[in-house]
Amino acid sequence: MGFRLSALTGTLLPVALGILTLLPHSLVGKPAAEENTGSSPLLQRVKRGWVWNQFFVLEEYTGLEPLYIGKLHSDMDQGDGSIKYILTGEGAGTTFTIDDSTGDIHAIQRLDREVKAQYVLRAQARNRLTDRPLEPESEFIVKIQDINDNEPRFLDGPYQATVPEMSKIGTSVIQLTATDADDPTYGNSARVVYSILEGQPYFSVDAKTGMLRVSLADMDRETRENYSVVIQAKDMGGQLGGLAGTTTVNITLGDINDNPPVFDQRLYQMSIPESAPVGSVVGRIWAKDWDVGVNAEMKYSIIDGDGRDTFDISTDPTNLFGIITVKKPLDFERKPSYTLKVEGANLHVDPTLRQHGPFKDVTIVHVSVEDVDEPPLFDSPAYFLELPEDAELGTVVKTMSARDPDAANNTVRYSIERSSDPDKYFYIEITSGALMTLRSLDREQVGWHNITVLAMEMNNPSQISSVSVAVRILDVNDNPPSLTHYLEAYVCEHAEAGQLIQKVTAVDPDEPQGGQHFYYSLAPEAANNPNFTLRDNQDNTAWILTRRGGWSQQDQTVFYLPILISDGEQTSTSTLTIRVCSCDQEGNVLSCSAQAYSLPASLSRGALIAILACIFVLLVMILLMLSLRTHRKKPYLCDEEENVHENIVRYDDEGGGEEDTEAFDIGAMWNPREAHHCLGKMRQDMLPEIESLSRYVPQACVVGGGHDSTVHGYVLAKLLEADVDPCAPPYDSLQTYAYEGEGSVAESLSSLQSGTSNTDHEYDYLNDWGPRFEKLAEMYGVLEANSPPMW
Repeated sequence: MGFRLSALTGTLLPVALGILTLLPHSLVGKPAAEENTGSSPLLQRVKRGWVWNQFFVLEEYTGLEPLYIGKLHSDMDQGDGSIKYILTGEGAGTTFTIDDSTGDIHAIQRLDREVKAQYVLRAQARNRLTDRPLEPESEFIVKIQDINDNEPRFLDGPYQATVPEMSKIGTSVIQLTATDADDPTYGNSARVVYSILEGQPYFSVDAKTGMLRVSLADMDRETRENYSVVIQAKDMGGQLGGLAGTTTVNITLGDINDNPPVFDQRLYQMSIPESAPVGSVVGRIWAKDWDVGVNAEMKYSIIDGDGRDTFDISTDPTNLFGIITVKKPLDFERKPSYTLKVEGANLHVDPTLRQHGPFKDVTIVHVSVEDVDEPPLFDSPAYFLELPEDAELGTVVKTMSARDPDAANNTVRYSIERSSDPDKYFYIEITSGALMTLRSLDREQVGWHNITVLAMEMNNPSQISSVSVAVRILDVNDNPPSLTHYLEAYVCEHAEAGQLIQKVTAVDPDEPQGGQHFYYSLAPEAANNPNFTLRDNQDNTAWILTRRGGWSQQDQTVFYLPILISDGEQTSTSTLTIRVCSCDQEGNVLSCSAQAYSLPASLSRGALIAILACIFVLLVMILLMLSLRTHRKKPYLCDEEENVHENIVRYDDEGGGEEDTEAFDIGAMWNPREAHHCLGKMRQDMLPEIESLSRYVPQACVVGGGHDSTVHGYVLAKLLEADVDPCAPPYDSLQTYAYEGEGSVAESLSSLQSGTSNTDHEYDYLNDWGPRFEKLAEMYGVLEANSPPMW
């Protein structure tokens, strides 16, 4: 039992092709019934029929009906429709379909060999009722037959190529390759032939290889640089009916150094002002070269002329132009023109092209120097001067000299730029240029003076030049030495004789800083004092030593020691203040007098706490004293209920002497009517000089009669009478002082309250203020004959 496949390739293929491709094949296989030997009888092998194993079909079928591929047929098919044909494999159901009853195979999609050249399919016959296979599965191939449906293509086009100019005929330019998607093994569909459509007679192409070559000799880039060549590739060996594709090749002729440089002018005329600084550009020249790139790069040089040392030439960044610059300062008055012979030569010369040379050229450059009105010129670019600080006013330091460099030689006037000498230490004579001092100089204040002197043309004030003048002030020994910051010292109470209490040094603002020698001694008035002595160490230092022991703060707390310092020419006196302090065993200060004093840095913590505690107690006492003093300044007011007799007795006034005998007649106090009036006698006491400082307190005048009057009322009446009567005896003590001070601008002037005041009228504290207040202390009687010495 077996099956056959028959194919109809169409009327386009000769019958012979179908016969040649039909191959006999004996298909041997086991029927499906043999899988179960126990349930079916043993089947006998029968002769199989011939079958197709390969189909051919043309691509790009464009008919309206599905393309017939072939027919699948089994020997067991009796034509009754009991057999069902099944097609599987590549494209089955999508590209190919089969009629399950007849076995006819059709293509339902357009086939393209360039997409897929063949399909592998499998065919099988099954019982339509039981779906059992009647034949083993058979595999066959459907090959797509190529037709010429693709033209050659240049996949990398368009192309860019370069070939040197002046190339020989046959020089290769570029290799071109066209690809054809058709089957190269079937017919001539993929056999390509090349030809040139545009670009003759300059270039040609090899028909088989596609190599593009030069076909015209001595092509010059300077004449024509770019060429566009069109190349065609045609399949079918170039025969009629073949498909063709084209591409463009853009060819550029590469430059070679085959052209010598040539100056565009045989003579260049240039000019430049004489004031142009060194490096200024005079002009530009160009040796034109038709070549490009490195072949056109030039090197310029001045090979001759009278300006070889005055001017220079260089190549600009493009290496094409020559730039002429000023090498030395110009002077119209000295030389008004120059001539230069300049050469321009190629940097890169091809030895094989020397026959096209020489690759250099020469030109002449004439440079004219233009006259410019120049500012005055000083005879020196800068001045350095030295002058002692004790130079007299009007001393000539230096005479400046400037001239007009122009041929006109205009007159020059001099001045000082004010910003360079704001304090006006110097003056310059306007016509002669003599620089002189205008103020006293002091090296210790200003050691250097940097001034700027201006020179101006008289006929053209815009032409101004300047020069720097540095004046160094030389030192003169005009400052005496003085002690450094050690102006205070201390001596401990337990200090012994000969003990060092202070090392002193001196400074002198004069020079030399390291070579001065100072001499120390006590001032003449303190040379023989019994307390301290001075020892000059001969190394610019001195020691202050004690002469005795037994120091005590209660005896004297401060000593002033005048020290004489000399540098050999100048002498000064500095006063050293020495305080007597309580110290511990190591010599550290514990306490000094009430005056402020800087304690040593090594003061112990316990001593510091004790000092702070003392300061706190002292502050509390001061505040308490101020509070008591404030309360005592309040005026004393009499209590009206207090007995006036006691007031009078406590006052203890002796009265006015013999003229005041009637003032204390006690009988008169009981009879106010018998009080006599002024008898023409004037009071002997003085009236207040400044009435505005006393306070008038009006009192109610008590006028009583007989026995109804009291002593209190009588006293008040007498007080009022005394206030208005300048002739009354002086029992105005209570009236004058009892209320004085309340509301007064000068406060209380009474001596009654002075006795209870806390103010201490002793002026011993003036001793602590130093020698400047010594005269004031003498005026208040503080300095006595038996007072201790100052040093």
